[in-house]
Amino acid sequence: MTPQTAQVDDIQLVALPTAVNCADLFAQFTLREWSLRPLLEEASTAAGQLVAAVVESADPKRPGMLTVRLRISGDSLVIEVADGRPAEATPDMEGPNLGVVALDRGRMLWCELPLPGGVTAEAVPLPRRERRRSPEAERLANDPHEVDPEVMERLLTGLSRAQRN
Repeated sequence: MTPQTAQVDDIQLVALPTAVNCADLFAQFTLREWSLRPLLEEASTAAGQLVAAVVESADPKRPGMLTVRLRISGDSLVIEVADGRPAEATPDMEGPNLGVVALDRGRMLWCELPLPGGVTAEAVPLPRRERRRSPEAERLANDPHEVDPEVMERLLTGLSRAQRN
């Protein structure tokens, strides 16, 4: 039985050295949103290493794009880095749970990390973002002035004419 992916997030980057730091920050941000802080250091290091391997094999004059994807599936966090390079151009990688897969349009380097202590994909909460109004909306909500009736009349007249044409 293949576990289903419960959560996924990705980012596209240009395959230049700056992508390594961007991947690190992306992994940290995403894992904080998913409440997986115990994996922050290990996952951000792994993402940075995978991206560095892709960047090292890229042509600096025509670097191309790469996609960094984080997935929670079953009892694992999967980090994937896909690019448009042929699968034969595989970087040297060592370690458990690392791999390279040939795709139709390039290759994908991946790493799988176990979720902390008995956590499964279903137990990882979706990110919650606080609803906030823009400063302008706040200003208008506190503005005691009502809309000018003449302005509203002109708007309605203009809309009526446009509808007839």
